[in-house]
Amino acid sequence: MASIFSKIVNREIPANIVYEDDNYMAFLDVNPLVKGHTLVIPKKEVDYIFNLDPELLTGLMLFAQKVAKAIDEWTTAKRVGMTVIGLEVPHAHIHLVPINGVFDIDFSKPKLKLSPEEFKTIAAEIAELIR
Repeated sequence: MASIFSKIVNREIPANIVYEDDNYMAFLDVNPLVKGHTLVIPKKEVDYIFNLDPELLTGLMLFAQKVAKAIDEWTTAKRVGMTVIGLEVPHAHIHLVPINGVFDIDFSKPKLKLSPEEFKTIAAEIAELIR
């Protein structure tokens, strides 16, 4: 069975896509810790990030860097933090989260509730900054 992320890649379910190319996709997390919380995935479905072949893993990190720089320009937070948990969805992914301190990436915190319009606006604003 395809992961929820593969269904997003295949346009079977909607997502607020920030950026994509032939191999990777970035989209807003539907349960964000903060505004701008973005997931970066390889389009190829591989459960565990460290099972990606070296070229795909390297490309994923370079793709994430491009997206993170746009988020960094968009946000007023001090940094864009990055984490890989890998347990919640069986598809390798990176969380890019605007942070002001180390405890800002705490997945036990309540998630934001954003309107569909807010998600669309954030995705569009970040997308405009990708170079």
